[in-house]
Amino acid sequence: MREKEKTTVPIPSVGADGEQSLSYVSNEIIATESKEINPTDENMEEILREMQRMAEPSYLPTMTMSQLYDTVYESRVPIIDGLLYPGTYLFVGAPKVGKSFLMAQIAYHVSTGQPLWNYPVHAGTVLYLALEDDYRRLQERLSRMFGVEGTDTLHFATCAKQLGAGLYEQLTRFVSEHKDTRLIIIDTLQKIRDAGGDKFSYANDYEIIGQLKHFADQSGIALLLVHHTRKQQADDRFERISGTNGLLGAADGAFILEKEKRTGDTAVLEVSGRDQPEQKLILKKNMERLTWELERAETELWKAPPDPILEKVADMLSEDRPEWNGSPTELAEALQLDMKPNLLTKHLNVNKARLFNEYQIDYEPVRTHAGRRIILNRVSPSVTMRDGCDDDFDSGGGI
Repeated sequence: MREKEKTTVPIPSVGADGEQSLSYVSNEIIATESKEINPTDENMEEILREMQRMAEPSYLPTMTMSQLYDTVYESRVPIIDGLLYPGTYLFVGAPKVGKSFLMAQIAYHVSTGQPLWNYPVHAGTVLYLALEDDYRRLQERLSRMFGVEGTDTLHFATCAKQLGAGLYEQLTRFVSEHKDTRLIIIDTLQKIRDAGGDKFSYANDYEIIGQLKHFADQSGIALLLVHHTRKQQADDRFERISGTNGLLGAADGAFILEKEKRTGDTAVLEVSGRDQPEQKLILKKNMERLTWELERAETELWKAPPDPILEKVADMLSEDRPEWNGSPTELAEALQLDMKPNLLTKHLNVNKARLFNEYQIDYEPVRTHAGRRIILNRVSPSVTMRDGCDDDFDSGGGI
């Protein structure tokens, strides 16, 4: 949470998606640009009453629809536009199908910022836990795939601790030491699972992915978990994920890589998830470099139609005038909108991520002594933000 935001009631706990707001624009948050607002005695009494309610064992945190629209969530910048977003994903395929080569390819492109096929990439540090490899094999593979010009933003480890036995602390330390981390790959999931316990329990599978998802959501990164398919055939490829449905149920999505012929050089990559559109990509292996190349996409990415209000906001700012600061009423007048100021604010609250991702405009609502203010800033396309992640996120508990 930014330092200038001050809460008058505790923020609701993180829900199933692991998201929590960075700012309230309703009466629950008072934000100032330079100094704190001292709460009145009446407000302090309300704060204390709310804290007492939250301390009760039967307390259930809720949010009304109006409060939801008054809440601003930070932008979730894609790792790879249209393909990979912050969250926890399974990457599944049969043994020796080429998963590790594609993982190395994704890791390299994210660490260097080079487009992957026709997908733009947002660069950042990558950690690749290659737990079924050794450094000699990695050296041979990477040099054949990408040449010998390396990058200091792609880190490898061939051993790591297991879930519940220190992995959380290892990953937390890495992210805290590399604050621009965007992607962590664990190859494979089985290597970090506890050998004991009920491996085929839905509850156990759901708990394992849930713990990893908590870490990914708290740190604002993408976490790719390499896993295997089962031998049994199924009409739905995603039903072939080894283990119970608890794995996919807890994850944000999944990638499945399958070859039509085991000895062939063509594969199908299917993508399904909460944040990314469902896709079916036909890939071909470059046998000289051992990289996967995109032959064609069998599904066309859906794109939201232009938003007239966001278009007007984008047109109002320029390189000569990159910032705007004023009240919601003044903004409605500047945009020449026949729209109530509070509805304009709610519209911008809901579309903060889109305004940033599509128009490179940072929207910041604040509340001051003089009333509500809106700050708009045009930013460089290279600027990225991490969702729901402070520099020092919670390092206690978890995996």
